[in-house]
Amino acid sequence: MSDPNNYWMQLERLERLIRASELKAGLIFSFHSLILGFFFDRMEHLQQIFQKNIFFIILVSLWLIFVIISLFFSIKCFIPRMELKYDKNVFFFRDAVYRFGDIKEYRKKLIDVCNNQEYLFKHLSEQIHVESKIIDYKFKCVKKSIKFFAISFIFVVLMIVLWVIIL
Repeated sequence: MSDPNNYWMQLERLERLIRASELKAGLIFSFHSLILGFFFDRMEHLQQIFQKNIFFIILVSLWLIFVIISLFFSIKCFIPRMELKYDKNVFFFRDAVYRFGDIKEYRKKLIDVCNNQEYLFKHLSEQIHVESKIIDYKFKCVKKSIKFFAISFIFVVLMIVLWVIIL
């Protein structure tokens, strides 16, 4: 028979991956916030360049578009919307609260599941599957956010180069 600890260790690993994806998304969000804050703090200095050079306005507009797209995917990482069809599962938090009746009924079902290895492994496997789907979604969002962050950074560099040339 299988060892249930393997399932629990897998779930712990998946939880760490979820936190890692959210940490990355948070860092991207924070970095964008810093750059945007720096940009808007220097708006008075940049107004002269806006008035003199249409190319600078285009660069800033493109930069802001890519920042918004990157921020969108960064935020999506924190709000996964998973529509999955599973049987009732004692380890799904919403099922534990809403699908097993009161606490006594839930406790009885949990004990039944934990005392039957086949049911226990079935429920744990479904939990691993759900968390894996969530992680996949989160990392796709983070990857897209990083991609658009990198593109936005290219526009920042181009704006700085143009600013130096104009000065």
